[in-house]
Amino acid sequence: MTFTPRNWAAGEVVTAALLNQEIRDQLNSMFDAWTPYTPTWTSSGTNPVLNNGTATGRYLKIGRTCYVSVLITTGSTTTYGSGTYAFGLPFPSANAGVVQLGVARVSGASATWIGQCHVNAGASTAGITTNASATNAAGSNITPTSPETWAAGAAFRFSLTYQTAT
Repeated sequence: MTFTPRNWAAGEVVTAALLNQEIRDQLNSMFDAWTPYTPTWTSSGTNPVLNNGTATGRYLKIGRTCYVSVLITTGSTTTYGSGTYAFGLPFPSANAGVVQLGVARVSGASATWIGQCHVNAGASTAGITTNASATNAAGSNITPTSPETWAAGAAFRFSLTYQTAT
């Protein structure tokens, strides 16, 4: 939730209703259920098309801190595009001059890949980095063929805490 504090006027009478709105309701919002959103799945080349797959995301925003969790599962008619994958965030990140990191788990037909998600300063998408392949432990951004060739049932998951632009 984004909260803008009230501008109080000199001589204004503080009422219970105003205090409830300014203090209690804002505090309670930090304990609300997370908000669902549908993350986008794009690529630096030809975009993938999810078709009968699913894209699920949820977030909790407190001030400029956003907690986000995403799961994209491919279907039998999903096409995988070309280039490096990117996943849409609910809010653009702050241009704070740092790369913000989270955790990622990518499941394919041959293995489950553990890695990290990353969002650059001022970005509206996150990427996922895992091992380049089963025989190459160097970090690599995921693509249609790295760390493996994706097929129906592949799942891209990540969780991230980041500072939003606003």
